[in-house]
Amino acid sequence: MILQPAQLLPYAMPALLAWVYYRRVRRNFGRQTWKPKRTWFRLILISLVALMLCAAAIFVPHAALPMAGGLAAGLLLGWFGLRHTHAEWQGGVRTYLPNPWVGAVLTLALLGRLAWRFAHGGGMQGMQRQPSALTMAIAAALVAYTLYYSIGLILRMRELGEHPPYA
Repeated sequence: MILQPAQLLPYAMPALLAWVYYRRVRRNFGRQTWKPKRTWFRLILISLVALMLCAAAIFVPHAALPMAGGLAAGLLLGWFGLRHTHAEWQGGVRTYLPNPWVGAVLTLALLGRLAWRFAHGGGMQGMQRQPSALTMAIAAALVAYTLYYSIGLILRMRELGEHPPYA
């Protein structure tokens, strides 16, 4: 029996989502090597998502105010997270140590919302419905946090310089 791509989709999507969330959670803990190209790519991609969310705020009924609240919460968490992120040279490589609590809070909020949506009639069929205001607010918080944190991290790494200080 040969499986068609449409038959694999119900199994592939959860696996893909699990991998994406694993990578996100892993970036919240422990010392991270600074990878400027990856950060710039993420910044460009999340800027495009931010533009789409702005358009969604216009077209999704009752989403503008919750999204503004999510934006404010995301910026506040980004400020707090960046303030508690330590950047330094280690072994000739620029590294940073993110605050694990902020990333964990955002990850749990997103995963909790996804679990709630799937448990209450979501799933692939629920993806065709219009997103709720709470989902849009959480998305706005994640996007605002990522934008603020990425820009701040780029600036912080520029302060460290291109080469490690001499001992």
